[in-house]
Amino acid sequence: MARAIYIHWPFCLAKCPYCDFNSHVRESVDIGLWERSLLADMRYEAELAGGEKLHSIFFGGGTPSLMPPALVARLLEEAEQLWGFAPGLEITLEANPSSVEAANFTSLANAGINRLSLGIQSLDDQVLRFLGRLHDAREGLAALDIAQKQFRRVSFDLIYARPGQTADIWEKELAQALSFGTEHLSLYQLTIEPGTRFATDVRQSKFTPLDDDPAADLFTLTREMTAAAGLPAYEISNHAKPGEESRHNLTYWRYQDYCGIGPGAHGRRGNKATQRHRKPENWLSAVERNSHGTQTESDLTAPEQASEALLMGLRLAEGVDLKALSKRFGIAQENLIIASRKILYSELGFVRMEGERLIVTDKGMPVLDALLGELVPAELVVS
Repeated sequence: MARAIYIHWPFCLAKCPYCDFNSHVRESVDIGLWERSLLADMRYEAELAGGEKLHSIFFGGGTPSLMPPALVARLLEEAEQLWGFAPGLEITLEANPSSVEAANFTSLANAGINRLSLGIQSLDDQVLRFLGRLHDAREGLAALDIAQKQFRRVSFDLIYARPGQTADIWEKELAQALSFGTEHLSLYQLTIEPGTRFATDVRQSKFTPLDDDPAADLFTLTREMTAAAGLPAYEISNHAKPGEESRHNLTYWRYQDYCGIGPGAHGRRGNKATQRHRKPENWLSAVERNSHGTQTESDLTAPEQASEALLMGLRLAEGVDLKALSKRFGIAQENLIIASRKILYSELGFVRMEGERLIVTDKGMPVLDALLGELVPAELVVS
């Protein structure tokens, strides 16, 4: 059943002020306890979602590059025994570019990691300090150089649309990023998430986020530059050479099954949505008590699944095959999208149809969230 597994390592050396992910700072971590607990959580999922070899494994966080490579190797060994590995299996690990973590890259590659996602975030020291990062630009580039020597596939993240950022500043930074020759880039606009330190800073007028219009201009510039460099956008924030897309993330966006393991991890198993306990200590207690860290496991109706599939799939440049979605969930094709809105936004150039596929255009992507609210019915009806 499962084509992919996500393994969450929740620990960081520090909490970034923009981050609302499930990450925690702890003085010490009992590696033996965490190994036993992650293995138990994995075995529980395999019992319920076995039967198909894994196409992708993703170590996310937190900062999974802080994991001992021996632990990574042990988890991969167990996953192979439980599921089996499909040919061309993608195994991604998120890493921060500190010199301490970069020193582990060789060992992580030997453990089985074949794709690294590096959180560089900026190539400017002043911006890195604003973002609360622990590395500087020199350290980030050094880590990138090591990664490209150790892993065949390397991606890195940058954050743009920062306060006061101009098109000229971003154009120079992005041109430099493209010059390094990685085949995948994740380029995220800075968003102020509730509950983060940045949300408090904005509320206290410590800085002002970039306005929507200049941010939209930077989005357009980003798409133009990455396309010209041979890394077109295949998702709203992700750019890759054809064939180098993140297979794991495509599992999410194409609404395929995946298992979520570790604190706070989400999963989709058949018609069920799963979520683990978020707080590390609560997750550990649940595993000790139940041999798994699941907090909730709920049935999803066909309309709920179809709605999720639309919301995820329309992020992709390939869009969504409405005919296939209709057949999969038993919902009439004409009920999946509000017809009058589809006609309106097609005429305005925000969406288009290619055969049975509904695709959000480059013009529509900057306003995707609002567009989805207009196109996808609040309640879908089974035919």
